[in-house]
Amino acid sequence: MKKKLKEKRKSRNNFETLLSSRRKMLRAVGVSILIGAAAGGVGALYRFTLAQAETLCFFVYDLLRGRLYLLPVWLIILTGIGFLVGFLVKKCPMASGSGIPQVKGIITGYFKDSWLFTLVVKFFAGTAAIVSGLSLGREGPSIQLGANLADGIAKKLAKSRTEHKVFIAGGAGAGLSAAFNAPLSGVMFTLEEIFKYLSPFTLLVTTTAALMSNYVSQMFLGTEPIFNFPVAGYISLGSYWTLIPLGIVTGLCGAGYNYTLIQIKRLYAKIPLPKIAKPLPVFLIAPIAGILFPIILGGGHAIVEKLNFSTGVFFLLAVLVLKFIFSIISFSSGAPGGIFFPLLIMGAIIGALFGKFAVFTGLSEELFYNFIILAMAGFFTGIVRAPITGIVLLTEMTGTFDHFLPLSVVCITSYVFAEIAKSKPIYDSLLAEMLDKKEKHKETNEKVIIETFVHVGSRAEDKPISELNLFHGRLIFSVERNGNEITPYGGTILMSGDLVRILCDEGEETSVRKYCEELFETEYKG
Repeated sequence: MKKKLKEKRKSRNNFETLLSSRRKMLRAVGVSILIGAAAGGVGALYRFTLAQAETLCFFVYDLLRGRLYLLPVWLIILTGIGFLVGFLVKKCPMASGSGIPQVKGIITGYFKDSWLFTLVVKFFAGTAAIVSGLSLGREGPSIQLGANLADGIAKKLAKSRTEHKVFIAGGAGAGLSAAFNAPLSGVMFTLEEIFKYLSPFTLLVTTTAALMSNYVSQMFLGTEPIFNFPVAGYISLGSYWTLIPLGIVTGLCGAGYNYTLIQIKRLYAKIPLPKIAKPLPVFLIAPIAGILFPIILGGGHAIVEKLNFSTGVFFLLAVLVLKFIFSIISFSSGAPGGIFFPLLIMGAIIGALFGKFAVFTGLSEELFYNFIILAMAGFFTGIVRAPITGIVLLTEMTGTFDHFLPLSVVCITSYVFAEIAKSKPIYDSLLAEMLDKKEKHKETNEKVIIETFVHVGSRAEDKPISELNLFHGRLIFSVERNGNEITPYGGTILMSGDLVRILCDEGEETSVRKYCEELFETEYKG
């Protein structure tokens, strides 16, 4: 009798656990839909606003070229905008630059943020930078805006700190989805670059939010792909040998871009100006570019229109070099805006130059635009080190799956050679730069749950918990294996694929996450 009663209670407990899990998933879908709708609406508004700002920028510089006597007036206006942006960034440091390192820092516990203040400052100051002609993109800020909105919603609706952070990641992916009309890329970027691990709950939240964001943004801005290149032919299997050198070129160029950006950013920081005036130099450089070489202004949409086979090699080289220099200086100033779209445009120019060379060696002229598309993905991969995102992104941005296999070859090759060049992923480098200047948070008595997977080849694989040297205040309280939760003890052997949950003090979150990366993720060389 007692045995039957015990089995009945066990059955009821299992049913209640399953029901609770399903309710959690259904609730997460509802919250993710809300986050996606908000991110899609704000992302569409930001995208539209920046498009109008860029149009106004080109109108002003077209006017100035015929009426140079108005230049002093425009310089005064730019000085005022530069000081205003500097003031806003000083008041809200989290609004500076791309926004992607900030989102990563919030999710991993390095930073705290006032989501509404950052959102307003990012939107307004980012628009001001584009009106002024700075060479910055909308995608990084769109990711941060989506994450800000998710943060605000999660503060009201998240049931735990871990759930809160997953919702922020979902908002980030939704922001990218709205910026590029690319929902799958939003999901992949979140998992590959921001969260760096996959769980069913994370996948559900990010996918739902990205799809909803894409639906809302397309309602306002249409369904056309971002790039609509007139591709007339496709690279045959016999010509795939050209993809390896293209991958090598984009990978090494990406490594060079990362190194140069970090070095210029450090040099720019040494300019003896108060924080409020730090962005000013680039705002005063913009009119020189706007009058002499306006094509390099803004994100780079004007450059796309010039990418055809008849465009001269020297013109393409000049655009590439000047866009490279002006984009890096614009970003180094700390003005709100990203490198995402400008780096894709630079990749497109590299592809145009490579395409001309490929045609010279005997390939069909019809393949010219193919190399542009492939080089964009390759250059992105060499810089960001997210090959799957690069493949999916260019597939969605061009609206065709016909390039999927060649994109894979180029991106994998680019990734390998960027690694050989020992170049760190750019957003990891930017986050590290921010952490060097960061003030430590005050310690609290709150507890934090950290989730991480045991990777194949890591130090923790096939080791008992007692050997992991998790010292006082850090407790592995749950291990999930093949969908089943295990209550661990010292002798529990961890296996690759296990989802480990660790409890620690809030003040230790940053150091614990770093230790967990070394223990559970990094390949063990010993």
